[in-house]
Amino acid sequence: MNKEFNKLPLDGIIILDLTNVLSGPFATLILKDLGAKVIKVEKPGGDDSRSFGPFLNNKSCYFISLNRGKKSISLNLKIKEDKLIFKKLLSITDVLIDNFRPGVLEKLGFSWNYLSKTYPKLIHSKISGFGETGPLKNSPAYDIIVQAMGGLMGITGDDKNFYRVGTSIGDIAASLFCVIGILSQLIRRNKTNKGSKLDLSMLDCQVSILENAITRFSTEKKNPTPLGNDHPSITPFGCFKTKNTAIVIAIGNDKLFKKFCEIIGDKKIPFEKMFISNKNRNINKMQLRKRIEKQLMKKGSVYWLKTLNKNGIPCSKINKISDVINNPQIINRGMIFNYSDKDIKNLKLSDTPFKFNFYKSHKKKEVAPELNENKKEILKMLLD
Repeated sequence: MNKEFNKLPLDGIIILDLTNVLSGPFATLILKDLGAKVIKVEKPGGDDSRSFGPFLNNKSCYFISLNRGKKSISLNLKIKEDKLIFKKLLSITDVLIDNFRPGVLEKLGFSWNYLSKTYPKLIHSKISGFGETGPLKNSPAYDIIVQAMGGLMGITGDDKNFYRVGTSIGDIAASLFCVIGILSQLIRRNKTNKGSKLDLSMLDCQVSILENAITRFSTEKKNPTPLGNDHPSITPFGCFKTKNTAIVIAIGNDKLFKKFCEIIGDKKIPFEKMFISNKNRNINKMQLRKRIEKQLMKKGSVYWLKTLNKNGIPCSKINKISDVINNPQIINRGMIFNYSDKDIKNLKLSDTPFKFNFYKSHKKKEVAPELNENKKEILKMLLD
């Protein structure tokens, strides 16, 4: 295969990564998986997540999962010598990313005014809890804070409890928007030959992914409430009991609903006024659930999953993580790999979802760096 053909889209792009823990490191991991070289600039003592469990041989597997393939250098940006190294790194950098609170970089002497004048082609992406403007700009933020403040927890749970989403979606949404923003900025720079800055707020990102909750409130003049596993606009769509364990079923239109009712053995349901349209089914979803589960309780989940799948009805068992890593579809797509370094063998990690027709991925995966492991290599880059 031609070497030029087998290159990832961001090959040759250098990312200077000042980020810590999750929102920034996940963004730079995605950029690394897209081919960029990521130089992780860590404070003395390193990224806070180096102390987060679980651990293997005194190494943080949390840190490894977010920082594989990056290069580490430890710099104290309050010290003149290290600040000079950082400035030299900026001179060869395409994209600077940080997730400090607003004002931190400015106090260190790296305001956007300085950066844009000194490095006119530099792209700067900043992730913070609430952005660089507004009354909360200096407030601390964690994932659960923005999930709560952004309304996500208010529509997640059941009629008794609100729940945080099971992954840190407050951080992760910001990571994904950060990557989208950077890719857009790179396209803009290709056209204008000028750098730019992105001010990204975790709270803004949460509001952005509320799907149609704001629209529903604006239309219905009442707050959307947690619906457990049900969908606010589509019924039946959720978790249903069988004879032994619950399964998930998603029926997206009337034709599929009629077919589903025939399969479970109650052909009359779709023709009853309460259930004749999706609108009616939404209004009467509790009554519909009872009718459906009355049929599903006659047999076990294995039978129903096999039968529904055979007939093209969207459904799934509710997988535990042990099921996920052994799922034939996920294995076939190469989404789980065994990570190894000098201290750890066969640690299972999730892989990149990118599947490009122009790139044949390498089986060998790069390891996560020790703190300051790549200092000599990085400094040599400044001399080349």
